[in-house]
Amino acid sequence: MLNRRTVLIAAGAALLLPAVRQAAAANAVIPLWPSKAPGGGGPKGPVQTSAKGAVSNIVMPTIEVFRPAKPSGAAMLVAGGGGYKRIEMETEARPAAQWLADRGITAFVLSYRLPDEGWREGPRAPLQDAQRALRLIRARSAEYGSRPDHIGVLGFSAGGHLMGLAAARSAYRSYRAVDEVDKQPARPSAAALIYPIITLEPPYDRTSTRTVLIGRHPNDEESAEWSVQPHVRSHCPPVFLVQAEDDTISDPHNTLIMAAACKSAGVPVEMHRLASGGHGFGMGRAGTPSAGWPEWYEAWLRKGGFLA
Repeated sequence: MLNRRTVLIAAGAALLLPAVRQAAAANAVIPLWPSKAPGGGGPKGPVQTSAKGAVSNIVMPTIEVFRPAKPSGAAMLVAGGGGYKRIEMETEARPAAQWLADRGITAFVLSYRLPDEGWREGPRAPLQDAQRALRLIRARSAEYGSRPDHIGVLGFSAGGHLMGLAAARSAYRSYRAVDEVDKQPARPSAAALIYPIITLEPPYDRTSTRTVLIGRHPNDEESAEWSVQPHVRSHCPPVFLVQAEDDTISDPHNTLIMAAACKSAGVPVEMHRLASGGHGFGMGRAGTPSAGWPEWYEAWLRKGGFLA
């Protein structure tokens, strides 16, 4: 329900964007891989940043660390969307990371490889980065004051697809181990997917996510392999879902499909459907139903032991 408090929260988040950018400039940025990413390839030159703060030309995948003043003992890997053509850092990933850090959760913003930028691993490239990031965060949990069993994921749009794969396919070895870090499990402890792309199968396959990952004319096996819902089993962590009924980018059936898959597998799932809000509302737009979702997410995190 939209109320004065949720409106104020969303308005405050908007006002804090310049502060988020300033804080991000001082954050540690950690390369995911000790040398080249698996498979090789990729773009050349510097990272490209759009006027709205979306990044592309990801030469080196990294995690950017948002450290809280008083760590709660939990950590969160955050992935912005962008249809695997770019990563929405300033409108999705970094504001979410700052929101988490303000509540005591150490947040890590993932800069993942975009498959159509020449990476030879194709659709595996972003999943490799997500799995490596989770292992790296777990391996360094003592350094960040976090518990290895309280490392979750938060993803928006295509980032929600990626974090959904990370949650559902955590047992899948997407790359060969490169060092001691890769002895760590890649399973997150919780997964929040916000207006996510879940399925790449017809009739919900008219997305940039499907085109970039597996092409314009994939076969049925490829469509199923790179959808999230076929991989949901009992080992999948608890899932939190948010989507607006008028989403024109990610068909609103995506969250219904994921919720049904979770229930079938016996995975705890909490779903919130908004009457309106469209796509890309990030941490919520003041004066709209989307302003309320961070409050529900905070309650879900508290219930799961991620907040003190």
